[in-house]
Amino acid sequence: MFLGTLFTKAQIVQTLPYEYAFGLSGGTTFSTVSFSPIVLQNKLMGLTFGLTGRLTMGEHVGLQVELNFTQQGWSEKFETEESTEEDEATTTVTPNYKYNRTMNYVQLPFYTHIQFGGEKVKAFINAGPQIGYLIGESTRENLNEAQPGRVTIQHGMAAQKKFEWGISVGLGVEIRSNIGYFILEGRYLYSLGDIYNTRREDPFSKASGQTIIAKLSYLIPVR
Repeated sequence: MFLGTLFTKAQIVQTLPYEYAFGLSGGTTFSTVSFSPIVLQNKLMGLTFGLTGRLTMGEHVGLQVELNFTQQGWSEKFETEESTEEDEATTTVTPNYKYNRTMNYVQLPFYTHIQFGGEKVKAFINAGPQIGYLIGESTRENLNEAQPGRVTIQHGMAAQKKFEWGISVGLGVEIRSNIGYFILEGRYLYSLGDIYNTRREDPFSKASGQTIIAKLSYLIPVR
């Protein structure tokens, strides 16, 4: 009885349609950093590209690993509100200031891949942890005047923590053809670490990144 059960399970495992797929990806990032105290920001646009490997086990579940170069960071917002005494209307004035910090990471996401749909078109969910390492950063700014009433200490501070870790979730659609798989995906990355030290004596109690990613991928299946 026991040997028969093991033999049946082995048959089931052997008949599962395993599939490997490998390829390239590229896209655009839109990122901010959640500071405390608050730093007003717009989303910083950057690039991402890399390699993808996927193992699909059965019809619906798989594992996906990537190695990506990704640009993250923040773009500060310089807007002030002014009121007129005559009609008490409030207008928004945007000074010609700019401060952008671009941070370049090598990232390694590990995803559980869940897919559903037909043979040619599938929808999918990717979810899992991600680690990364900061390999460089650069700044574009024209702040030649004092900024009273604003948090500015970050302007002169390089990142103090180069290791990044977080959780990433993606939704997308995959179109399968005779020459490979074409994939469009949107992702959200929430970093659980901080780019600066956040001890009681440090200027920030929080400095963690958040990134939205839109990307295209091309995978070649290997059965």
